Amino acid sequence: MGSAKRVLVKFSGEALAAEIGFGIENSILKYIAGEIKSLVLAGVQVCIVIGGGNIIRGVSAAKDGIIKRTSGDHMGMLATVINAIALREALEHFGVDVRVQSAIKMEAICETFIMGRAKRHLEKGRVVIFAAGTGNPFFTTDTAATLRAVEIDADMIIKATKVNGVYDKDPNKFKNAVLLNELSYERAMHDNIKVMDDTAIALAKDNKLPIVVCNMFEEGNLLKIINGDLSNCSIVKFLSEKETNEK
Repeated sequence: MGSAKRVLVKFSGEALAAEIGFGIENSILKYIAGEIKSLVLAGVQVCIVIGGGNIIRGVSAAKDGIIKRTSGDHMGMLATVINAIALREALEHFGVDVRVQSAIKMEAICETFIMGRAKRHLEKGRVVIFAAGTGNPFFTTDTAATLRAVEIDADMIIKATKVNGVYDKDPNKFKNAVLLNELSYERAMHDNIKVMDDTAIALAKDNKLPIVVCNMFEEGNLLKIINGDLSNCSIVKFLSEKETNEK
């Protein structure tokens, strides 16, 4: 894979909480802003989706039946807006031009998502943070990330996580877990390998959109991936029948 010109980076909300487990840790904001700025300085058009799990998860909020799942998911969407604003502030602090676009109208805080406007921002060198998921309950921010990446014609999605990539089994539980440098969309869905949820992977497959899974806490990793160095991460993409049999 050659260098990518337009990418969507997906961060989990939990990553912002660091060891605290809840809320937003400024040192993490500073780190992420630095990593994103390095992409911007390299001439890459960058958009971001960030989860809200450091504040609230819709599924967890609704687990006791007091809060309906739909309302729980709306609460989760608002959590992603909080994180998007925090990340915008961090990026602007480092001199990066940023726009937040929300799937839910909230004009006093940020723009509403409009595909054409998002593309124009990217073409002008601005980072665009997509907030509030898809705007619909029952869809994850992974699915929102894939949807937005497809809509704005991204070359790839980078899912920035706490591990180097996708393993054949949980590396925290099994010492013999093997890092899978390449895997097909089908394996990512059917082998119960937690890359993204199945809806997100199916959407990526339908649109031939590669998903790269990497360790966000390895400094410079995002820029390496952009420049085509995929040695220390995993990529989900179309594989030929021969390649599939070899994996």
